[in-house]
Amino acid sequence: MDERLFYRSAPDNPEAPPPPPKKNKINFKEKKNNTIKSLNEVEGFLNDFKHFKRYVHLYKFFK
Repeated sequence: MDERLFYRSAPDNPEAPPPPPKKNKINFKEKKNNTIKSLNEVEGFLNDFKHFKRYVHLYKFFK
């Protein structure tokens, strides 16, 4: 008979799949510090933006 008619119980590649990657534990102290640093950077950017906006206004005024 034709081989294609029979179901193969064993796969062609008998190697087992690799194990799933291990999940890292969440370090809340590090996340907190990174969040605080990010908020400080955003606050600094917005303060600089306010100054930049004032300089643009003065530039247009004196132009």
